[in-house]
Amino acid sequence: MIRLDARKPARFCDGLTRRDFLHAGAITTLGLTLGDYLAAQGRPPHPQPHSREGRGGPNDVNCIMLFLVGGPSHIDTWDPKPLAPVEVRGPFQPTATNVTGMQIAETFPRMARHADKYSLIRSVYHTATAVHDTGHQMMQTGRLFAGGIEHPHVGCVLGYVKGQRGEMPAHVLVPRPIGRTGGNLPHGHTAGYLGRQHDPFILNADPAVPNFQVPDLLPPAYISPIRADRRQRMRNAVDAAMQSFENNQQSRQLDSSFQLAYRLMSSPRAREAFNLGQESPVMRDRYGRTRFGQSCLLARRLIERGVRFVTVNMFETVFDEVTWDIHGSRPFTDIAQMSREVVPNFDRAYTALLEDLTDRGLYSNTIVTAMGEFGRTPKVNPAGGRDHHPGVWTILMGGGPIKGGRVIGESDELGYRPKSRPVTTGEVAATLFRGLGLDPHRELPGPQNRPIPLVDFGVRAIGELF
Repeated sequence: MIRLDARKPARFCDGLTRRDFLHAGAITTLGLTLGDYLAAQGRPPHPQPHSREGRGGPNDVNCIMLFLVGGPSHIDTWDPKPLAPVEVRGPFQPTATNVTGMQIAETFPRMARHADKYSLIRSVYHTATAVHDTGHQMMQTGRLFAGGIEHPHVGCVLGYVKGQRGEMPAHVLVPRPIGRTGGNLPHGHTAGYLGRQHDPFILNADPAVPNFQVPDLLPPAYISPIRADRRQRMRNAVDAAMQSFENNQQSRQLDSSFQLAYRLMSSPRAREAFNLGQESPVMRDRYGRTRFGQSCLLARRLIERGVRFVTVNMFETVFDEVTWDIHGSRPFTDIAQMSREVVPNFDRAYTALLEDLTDRGLYSNTIVTAMGEFGRTPKVNPAGGRDHHPGVWTILMGGGPIKGGRVIGESDELGYRPKSRPVTTGEVAATLFRGLGLDPHRELPGPQNRPIPLVDFGVRAIGELF
């Protein structure tokens, strides 16, 4: 690590200086960049301390969003079609759940025992281009980015409106943001027009690696000496940059961000929240020693300690990895690979999360939703897979005010399009906003302070879930 010493320090309220705080690596040991960290720590102008949407009110609900990057096949998971032709129904039989009349694929035995805790929305669809990036945007923001306007992630909106609790960030994304998925479009995980200061706090590290440890977030009291000539060059560069920067408006915002960042870095509670080493081996095994499993466990720890919203990306990319993106041929996955690796991983971690939240009394005020960006084509292709299909697919939702044990909508006999109660991506977002205690039609200041409602006019939450 390298310590950057500025000649003209800015002092914090406890007497430490900015130069004591700026240590390259003090944040990046967690996989965070200084820009990512500071940008995530701004405070919104809302709410008032005693508003209904403030901390501790009746609508103070948390959320964990499990984003199933790649797009699960609805027919091979939670909307089986046993009466369809063989080239459609696939290799798996349906199995009964603990909710009468609800069936899912036989490859999810744990989920079958917990169906009373979640509801299936089997008629989600969109009509935009069938590419990953588009689905990522629409499912995480409720809208398609257009006209240069990037809409904010649901979790970023929650953080903007309600702010953070104490030292904990309002919205945390683990383990990494969505990366390359074939397009060159935004993925919908930022704060968009709300500004980078409301972006999620990104872990950017794999919590399943054997030697994973959360480092001490406090700046070290002493760094090993480095060569004087390197230090002098760096000090000169920092001085020049700081003199230029402090003459513009952003410097005042940065000073505030430094205070917020330092408060988190010096907080034992914040350091402890990220420390999976405090969990017993039995608990870690319960979730599964996979990247997704340990990320779900970390999500529970973060919610338990004050984070309002956690996004867990099951995968970072769809290339050269066994994922939900089952085109059938390399660099993608086929149905058999998905059933051997992806499905058991999800089945174990998802149900462990539901059980753990319930056991700790957290599920009553924590929404857990699992969703992909689209479904898969009904007909199995020659490569033994299914291709992109935004015509209809299934997502999961439960916890907090969202009722479990329900099936909302249905797809047609071939799983090609909605047959009843079609649900748009805007309705999915509106349902999350309503569950989190936010008015889905509340307006936010968009570009040039033009007011933009959270969802389009006329879009409503899925009332059957409440």
